[in-house]
Amino acid sequence: MPLCRTKTTAFSGCDTMRMSDVKPSAEFCSLSINASVANLTLERSDVYNALNVQLISEIIDILDWTTHRSVGRTGSLHDHDGAEYLRVLVLRGAGRHFCAGADINMMRDAGVKSPEENRIGSERLDRLFNSLWAHPCFTISAVQGVALGGGAGLIACSDHVIALDSSRIALSEAKLGILPAVIGPYVYRRVGSAQFRRLAMLAGRFDGHEALNIGMVDQVSTSLDETAEMVDATIATVMSTGPVAVTEAKSLTQALDNWRGTDEDLRRWTLDKTSEMRGSPEGQEGLSAFLDRRPPVWSPEDQDG
Repeated sequence: MPLCRTKTTAFSGCDTMRMSDVKPSAEFCSLSINASVANLTLERSDVYNALNVQLISEIIDILDWTTHRSVGRTGSLHDHDGAEYLRVLVLRGAGRHFCAGADINMMRDAGVKSPEENRIGSERLDRLFNSLWAHPCFTISAVQGVALGGGAGLIACSDHVIALDSSRIALSEAKLGILPAVIGPYVYRRVGSAQFRRLAMLAGRFDGHEALNIGMVDQVSTSLDETAEMVDATIATVMSTGPVAVTEAKSLTQALDNWRGTDEDLRRWTLDKTSEMRGSPEGQEGLSAFLDRRPPVWSPEDQDG
């Protein structure tokens, strides 16, 4: 259940979080808002959008800011001023490449740091990936050029990935004698055990078509214009879906991934969850809209709100 929503508040939401609130300051990435869509762009094109400490921290701050202003977190379609809360987050890399992974200077520094200091750096990376993985919005990554190491991790943490056919993706850590451990849980979930094991050992680059075949990406485009069209089409599809249901689907997946009880307990839990969602304000609105043969309030087709 979203933090600002109870079973009796419907789409009333929080009054404390506003879309007009000051956005996090950032030098190496940017955030733009278009209605209920957040666009997060990595802006270190001169170094292929490589991840350094500052960029990682800036992305985390933006993911946190957008999380707290999402429909999935507030349970409301609009803030107190009538501005739309967020439902989709699109991640892009400026320039010719998506993300080349860890910055070379950050890797050089890691070589002389103590295990404790390296642990702090790994925790920062983990927070980055988990913040994207657990984001309440539907997340889309638009990929071009290279997506290496941590760049591949960002892909794996996204709900939907559209890549140029010429993209080059790799779990490249083994080339440096290390492991894709921090991104491992997310890549493993996306492509499965056998493919993760193979990719981690080979550490070689593969193009958009192979990425599609193994499930690392969801669509392949032949041009940046086609990528943009695919992004727009995906957003349009998401906008017809209940926004709280989108967030709850992520929680459902996590619960199934981590289930340690019996099959009978799982069946009972799914029955309880189904009853909860059917009785929720969004579930009631969706059912009413279906029976009344009208668009639900969250649909762009519902022009009257």
